[in-house]
Amino acid sequence: MATITYLTTIQFDFGVVETAGAECRRLGIRRPLVVTDTGIRASGLLERLLQHLDAEPAPAVYDGTPPNPTESAVLNALQSYRAHNADGIIAIGGGSSLDLGKAVALMATHPGPLAQYAAVEGGVARITSAVAPLIAIPTTSGTGSEVGRGSVIVLDDGRKLGLLSPHLLPKVALCDPELTLGLPPALTAATGMDAMAHCIETFLSPLVNPPAEAIALDGLAKACTHIELATRNGQDREARWNMMMAAMEGAMAFQKGLGAVHALSHPLGALPGLKLHHGTLNAVLLPAVLRFNASSVGDKMQRLASTMGLPGGTDVAQAVADLNRRLGLPDGLEAMGVPRQALAAVAQAAPKDHCHATNPRKASVADYLALLEQSY
Repeated sequence: MATITYLTTIQFDFGVVETAGAECRRLGIRRPLVVTDTGIRASGLLERLLQHLDAEPAPAVYDGTPPNPTESAVLNALQSYRAHNADGIIAIGGGSSLDLGKAVALMATHPGPLAQYAAVEGGVARITSAVAPLIAIPTTSGTGSEVGRGSVIVLDDGRKLGLLSPHLLPKVALCDPELTLGLPPALTAATGMDAMAHCIETFLSPLVNPPAEAIALDGLAKACTHIELATRNGQDREARWNMMMAAMEGAMAFQKGLGAVHALSHPLGALPGLKLHHGTLNAVLLPAVLRFNASSVGDKMQRLASTMGLPGGTDVAQAVADLNRRLGLPDGLEAMGVPRQALAAVAQAAPKDHCHATNPRKASVADYLALLEQSY
């Protein structure tokens, strides 16, 4: 039996950020807390959003989202939510801000501690429909968190865990490609490879969900066609539109399950003292994981190659590595600053990640360590 659920309300086009005030009124949000980061404030995108909100009093803003959202940041934002007597959240930014917004929406209406809501702690059943209403506005084309049911948070105990529930889906996603026009090339490339990794891992997941596979392949085709164009020329509106759509489709599809790439990138992203970008990690890990899984996915590698516009018989893993190189991404974990002595602990953590179970080939700790070494 296959259980298939889709999804939430999405407004998608240039300029849809201007509808934020109307969406607040539609959802009954009168006192929103805006969750974002300092980069979005400095870029002027926060001010642009606030101009289209007519809330009275003026919305409160929490801009302390770290690159990998943490439990302490969730609790700090929750304090702002309660101090403002907020009744809903608008999260604007990359995946970190959107994930933080989801966690705050959860904790605004559910008792602590946060860890009890992690999927690997049996938290799915503990998350109820009482989650505070959330509007998600992405400013990158990568995580697709605006249409995802998950929030990945680094807990105080050091684990980077996923909170998963249909109740964490934003009530509405405002996908405005215009907000990505100023995204720097390196971040365009890294977030774009995150979207590609979502599409590829979803397609290869062994769970049964043909609609998700179809969406994933469409997103992959868009990303492969437009990622280099968007990276070279950030003002290319067609490329930006297609990359945002690819990111959204990747997340719409990945409820089918991800795999070893994410089972490794999550604990890597939790390494203390480092600020490792999630999308860059996925890009670096993807070639080795594709080679590991190739014998367990039937004809799906050929279907990936066809979708990516590659000639028959092309090594998909090598094609991804070559794309990483053309995009100027790091050539390995060492280049990202990951110390070799951390690899063993990451390999031990990977089987405990919620994405481990849906990798098409069963991976042991030794397998994960080998994948890390190959990606180093």
